[in-house]
Amino acid sequence: MRHIDLSKVMVLDIETASMAPSYDELNEHWKLLWQGKTAYQLPADSTPDDFYKHRAGVMAEFSRVVCISVAVFTRSKDGEGMRLKSIYHEEEKVLLQEWANLVEQKQWIFGGHNIREFDLPFLCRRMIIHGIPIPMSLDFQNKKPWEIQVLDTFQYWRFGDYKNFTSLQLLASALGLPSPKDDINGSMVGELFWEPDEIKRKDNIERIIKYCQKDVITTAQIIRRFRYEQLITEDKIVIT
Repeated sequence: MRHIDLSKVMVLDIETASMAPSYDELNEHWKLLWQGKTAYQLPADSTPDDFYKHRAGVMAEFSRVVCISVAVFTRSKDGEGMRLKSIYHEEEKVLLQEWANLVEQKQWIFGGHNIREFDLPFLCRRMIIHGIPIPMSLDFQNKKPWEIQVLDTFQYWRFGDYKNFTSLQLLASALGLPSPKDDINGSMVGELFWEPDEIKRKDNIERIIKYCQKDVITTAQIIRRFRYEQLITEDKIVIT
């Protein structure tokens, strides 16, 4: 990892929510599709509605992207830093297009925690659903494994051990970094996003965005630790 040029790295994290607040609010066609998708996953003591609340938000066919936060590493005469940007829009297609436009500006190396198995495939699936062309740097289908430009801290920490799953929170704690989970966690995003009260929902969206940003900052700091480099101090982190 130490050979990678950090100026080419885009660290990212996404937050997602189900396409509807609850299973009951799906039309009959989508209810049948959900039942078919989860028929062999549904626990014996769970209903389709209960399972929808817990799992729909991570299935690209039944959910949507709520927020994308990205960070890039910077260097100036004042030292090394980090610049963050969060993309949010009520219309998912607008959000995805803005991120695609950002990605196309440069040949990025994508950094994140478990992004190879979740974030990047999820984003690509949602872009296809909305008819948004996938940027060349994200078109992994015809690339050889060594051509895929992804810096995944989850995969790196595995060291080839495919039985091992380590959350971002656990990895951060193991490395002596502050935990990013000090307000909400991923399981709460859907409920916060679908809050019916508009005033509360606006506050909830801000909480989701800040939560997403904290995950990106934590992942970027983990990358620095993996490279045996000093962490970026808070005063060198700029949110645009």
